Formats: sequence, C-alpha cells, structure tokens
Amino acid sequence: MGMTAAVVGASGYAGGELLRLLSTHPDLDVGAVAAASNAGRPLSQLHPQLRSLSDLVLCGPDDAAIGAADVVFLALPHGESARVAEPLPESALVVDLGADYRLVRAEDWARFYGGAHAGSWPYGLPELAGRRAVIAGARRIANPGCYATAITLAFAPLLAAGVVEPTDLVVTAASGTSGAGRSAKPHLLGSEVMNDLSPYKVGGTHQHLAEIRQSLATAAGGDVTRSFTPVLAPMPRGILATCSARISSEADTELLRSVLCKAYDEEPFVYVLPADEWPHTAATLGSNACHLQVVADTDAGRAVVVAAIDNLGKGAAGQAIQNANIALGLPETTGLPVDGVAP
Repeated sequence: MGMTAAVVGASGYAGGELLRLLSTHPDLDVGAVAAASNAGRPLSQLHPQLRSLSDLVLCGPDDAAIGAADVVFLALPHGESARVAEPLPESALVVDLGADYRLVRAEDWARFYGGAHAGSWPYGLPELAGRRAVIAGARRIANPGCYATAITLAFAPLLAAGVVEPTDLVVTAASGTSGAGRSAKPHLLGSEVMNDLSPYKVGGTHQHLAEIRQSLATAAGGDVTRSFTPVLAPMPRGILATCSARISSEADTELLRSVLCKAYDEEPFVYVLPADEWPHTAATLGSNACHLQVVADTDAGRAVVVAAIDNLGKGAAGQAIQNANIALGLPETTGLPVDGVAP
C-alpha cells in the first residue's frame, strides 16, 4: 500500500482523468472520491471506463475521508475549491485544478471570476524557471489552466531569452469540448459542435487571460501585452495553440529553435519536434506531453510557435499528478504517460 489520494469533483472530466491515471500509479492508492450532487452513486455509473475502480461509491465533499488522505486533488468548478480546501489539515498535500488560487492579484480575480479572492498558492507549472524547487517544498499547489499551460510553454523561453518582444503577443487556440466541463450546455450538444468551429470569449474576456499574463510577465521580467482568441473545436479533448510574437532583429528560425531546445531538451514531457514536423492534437491524446514547433516568419517579422497538449492531460489531471509527484519527492514522471493514443 502506498499513500492515499482523494479526488473531490470526481464526477467531472478532469476528475475522471485523475482517477484513470491514479488507478495505475505505483505510489498513490485511490481513496475517497467525492462529488456533491452525485454523492451516493457508484463511480461506475459516471465513469464506466474505470472498471478497476468500479467498487467505489461517491461521497460528499465534506466527508471525513477526504481530510484523511495524504494527497487531495480538487477538480471543482472555479470558485468552489476554497470552501473544501480550508478545513483540510496542513499536513495534507492539496493540488487545486481550479482557478481559485492561481492569481496573485485580487483585482484579476474580481475581473474574470468575481466574488472574494481566496489568495494564491505556489503555481504548478514545473517547466518554468525555478518552479520545481518551489513545488517541492509546497503543501498547497495551484495547478495551471489548460490554455495557460500551452501558451506559457510556447512563449516563456523565448521571452526569457529576449528573442521575441513582450508587447505584441497574439494567440489563437482551438480546444476540445471537454474543456468546458461536463455540465449540459446547449452549445456543446453534438448536433451543435459537429462540423463547426466557433470562437468564444473574444476580445480579452477569457478567464485565463490574467493567468497567462501573470506567467508570461514572470518569464519576460516585465509586463506583456497579449491578445487571445479561443476557438471551440469539434473534438472531445486537445488544444492546438498558434502563438505569434514580434522577433528581435537577429532572430531567425535556427535561433528560435535553439532557445526552445535548450529550455526543454532535458524536460520529460515537453518535446520540440524535428524541423519538418508540426504539432497536432491527436499525437498528445491521453498523454502528459506538450509538442512544440517554432519558425520565423521573416516577411512579417514574427515568430510563430505552435503548441499541442491534451487539455485533460498536461492541461489538467496529468500536470496535477506531475506536481504531486514533485511535492511528494517521487520521480516526476511516475504514473504519467509520455506517449499518446492513436488512432
């Protein structure tokens, strides 16, 4: 028997992916699984794919078994984590997949989410400079958002090296429907989504914008200007982010690639693809990997970086377990796939 992991919000897509990965984790045993409105139901009714955990029954988020776990993963809607996290013992490692503790500035929370700001926890994007040491010493970790993960991994090394300008960052990113959660919404019905691409929260209104700015400003050593257009794609999971920035006068494709390769060559989950290959979402499906490619568009004077992740993997559950591994002193890759599922 290893340490025990509890999942609060186990009925959702991110909660289900956490349980799928935890079911084969050699050092973490699945303990309590909680979901408020589905308490009392067998887990198998909500996640029939998780046959190895079919004997589990969902409890409420206030059940005492949650606080008894060594690790608690919170996979709750934004604004709901603080109430569950506050009574948990300080000795428990808590990883929040929601946005409640990501933002440092209370005004950012008020603008994009509303209500009281719960505060901030150490930000869990291990590939950012200096993050692993912070995560390793933390008992509370704020897991990054899916869009923020893809965009930050694409831009951060280039900003830190000064080969792109921080004042004109432009991103268009397509995401699968699971990023919107499991609650029924008319615009997410199969008949509405199939054979369609649709932008949403255009013009600086998407809730991840503050988090993206916060992470990229840290990498750049100063504030950044960014424009972000999210697009709903007719697929269950995956993110493809096309990220563009003005390049410095001496930057060409070779230099841009060298910066990304230097940053990520030793990273277990981030891959800068060979020069003739481009990221696509199917290649990251079911994995904790991020695939990157970069090129200099010399006519436009811009760098174009394309990033692909599984929004439920590196964008949510996989990264949460990666953070937990680091904080628990386990090998970072434990229980996490680097290869995607195909076809």
